[in-house]
Amino acid sequence: MRAALQRLVAVSWRPRVSRLAPRQRCAATGPAPAPRCWSCGSALPAAEGPPLFCPGCRALQPPGPHPDLFRLMACDRSFRVDAQQLQRRFRSLQRTVHPDRFGRRPPEEQYYSEQHSSLINKAYQTLLNPLSRGIYLLELHGMEPAQETDCDADSVFLMEIMDINEKLAESKNDGILEEIDTLIKVKQEELTREVAEAFERGSCSCEEFGCHTNLF
Repeated sequence: MRAALQRLVAVSWRPRVSRLAPRQRCAATGPAPAPRCWSCGSALPAAEGPPLFCPGCRALQPPGPHPDLFRLMACDRSFRVDAQQLQRRFRSLQRTVHPDRFGRRPPEEQYYSEQHSSLINKAYQTLLNPLSRGIYLLELHGMEPAQETDCDADSVFLMEIMDINEKLAESKNDGILEEIDTLIKVKQEELTREVAEAFERGSCSCEEFGCHTNLF
């Protein structure tokens, strides 16, 4: 347990993201043509994004070019995510599109099932982790990572990190290690709550989010 906690503290000390830059947007090129099924040519409903299956021939369709991961995983576009609900959605989608189900289908559907499965894995991991979830939310608001830089952590936080490192280096008591593990989890929950509230207020700056992610 000591080794695992030391790795966690070491990772928490590394700067993750502290500055983001505006994303450059492409000029509007007019409405896109209505999507059609690759198999039968039927028009596909696109109000909520491309469907998984064609309503006419039931052929599996390819993923859209720019999927909304929150919509895909049936989550509100928020920093607060119900992990159990996210996991249930992940399992349900994977059961539906897993490549094993398409072994005897046309090559196109086999390929699309692999694409969907990969996308669902990416969406699940992105939204499950607070750090990647926050970065993705900022990207949806037109910001994207520019480069990693050091952020000015407050002195109280630095003292907490130093104190944890000292306890890890000196302690041989499993009870103390469990206490430190609990302390780290409590701190993570506290930071997650602060970031969620900032997103809900619409006041989570890029720098603020970066400096809140040291323990994610």
